[in-house]
Amino acid sequence: MRKLNRIGGAAAIAAALALTACGGGGASGPETAKGQESGSDLSKLISINEKPASDLQQGGKVTLPLGNIGPDFNGFSNNGNSADNSALQIPMNPVAMNSGGIGGCWKVDFKGKVTPNPDFCDSVDSEVKDGKQTITIKVNPKATYNDGTPIDVKAFKNTWNILKSPDAGYDIVSSGAYEFVDSVEAGSNDKEVIVKTSRPVFPVDSLFFGLIHPAVNTPEIFNEGFNGNMHPEWMAGPFKLDQYDTAAKTVTMVPNDKWWGQKPVLANVTFRQLETSAQIAAFKNGEIDAMSANTISLYKQLDGTKDSDIRRGQRLFAGGLNLNAQRITDVNVRKAIFAAVDREALRKVRFNGLNWEEPSSGSMMLLPFSEYYQDNYPVKETGADAAKKVLTDAGYTANANGIMEKDGKPAAFKISNFGDDPTTLAVAQTLQKQLQAGGMDVGIDQRASADFGKVLGSREFDLSISGYTVGPDATDAVKQYYDSKVNENKLGDADLDKKIADLASIEDNAARNKAAMDVEKEHMAKYYSMGVVFNGPQISFVRTGLANYGPSLFQSTSQVPDWTTIGWVKK
Repeated sequence: MRKLNRIGGAAAIAAALALTACGGGGASGPETAKGQESGSDLSKLISINEKPASDLQQGGKVTLPLGNIGPDFNGFSNNGNSADNSALQIPMNPVAMNSGGIGGCWKVDFKGKVTPNPDFCDSVDSEVKDGKQTITIKVNPKATYNDGTPIDVKAFKNTWNILKSPDAGYDIVSSGAYEFVDSVEAGSNDKEVIVKTSRPVFPVDSLFFGLIHPAVNTPEIFNEGFNGNMHPEWMAGPFKLDQYDTAAKTVTMVPNDKWWGQKPVLANVTFRQLETSAQIAAFKNGEIDAMSANTISLYKQLDGTKDSDIRRGQRLFAGGLNLNAQRITDVNVRKAIFAAVDREALRKVRFNGLNWEEPSSGSMMLLPFSEYYQDNYPVKETGADAAKKVLTDAGYTANANGIMEKDGKPAAFKISNFGDDPTTLAVAQTLQKQLQAGGMDVGIDQRASADFGKVLGSREFDLSISGYTVGPDATDAVKQYYDSKVNENKLGDADLDKKIADLASIEDNAARNKAAMDVEKEHMAKYYSMGVVFNGPQISFVRTGLANYGPSLFQSTSQVPDWTTIGWVKK
């Protein structure tokens, strides 16, 4: 499942991640770096100050910022589907988190290779016979939720029952491959899970990358029960909730005495909800131990901070144009938006002073360095005149104020901008001017960082400069974004839906991803709902001595490859 992300600023360590090694930099900005294309040596793209646990102090505390904490803590629901929520809960609840390099039965290495996570699943075996698939999962005998409930076939069956269809009343982000599962039953015992499908499902790790506690068994609990309540009793992980202070907007966690896996090095982890400007002061004062500085204004304010390192890479992020088709209902207006945008100009504003170059990206699902990537951006002729032509051809004419309108209705909407970073605001203002030049009446709806999850989850926006985390395989993303029954805009058609359903049965990775990319190309050219303006760098300022933290590619979208090994180097 892809997680929602804001475009930048310090907006959270939760932002999706990154690509090259440490960078220095003085007043002129950081050293030159660039986004990678296919064939790159991705082993060079990790910057975490890697150390074995034996080299670290036992105990200690780490404090990290988030753009927003809550209010909905259900990561499987639309309202809880954010990178911030994922980053917050992974230390406490890796059994459930369906992103961030770990979740349920699976874990991901930095190149994107997925293998069973032995903390929860000892093995996962798949057999296809007569066009149907049987998947056998052997669950770790020690795996248990905090409330004492065994992690066994009941959790797997409950996960399937909730996620298999958006029509059951559960506000799920996507049904993924669960609609093709026929049954989930116990094998020789409740710790052996036998999954049978109506058609083969690939990759197999598209199933049970996150498990839902059996007690979450009604739409009411799923949709409303996590508002303001994390339900730590339904979690399982190396840390446990110590305190959630709604007034101070902090979450504190400590080692979980019920955890059967490797014990964490740290004695305390704290997350604080902070606006970007507050994060700057907190990092310089030593109150937080890391923050993102993905704009030049942030970089210059943090550069030279005592006892800090700079760890640099590329965000695993795609986006920029996130349109709400339920409010911008005319596809011609949406197409005109795509046509009006000068993506190169927006990237220059966004990356001004960062010495960052990247190929122009044209996919929401894969980054240009993926061997499966193709450019699917649906508009070739761009600029103000191109946008006006789109609208003119659709029957729009300019009114007395120069705004294109049809049947008395102007092409009018607002851009929602989140947070107080000046660069992200400058990007929104530049986009506003580009769209206005294309004959559209465009305002800016300025919101706090803390509003991001609520506004995007409840679709209270027209256009947002936001996007999603990017994974190594497009199979899940193509359904989440482009299946008409699943995507938040409800855009699509039966032909595309069939192509999406069929591609999940293609075992060959290259062929399956090619089919997914072709669906994206066709959907973008028909419906114009999401478009990529940039991917971007990840630049993290990190307290000197913090080990196993930083840009980690696919191993962690929250910059912590393993919450049991993050800690402080012995002095």
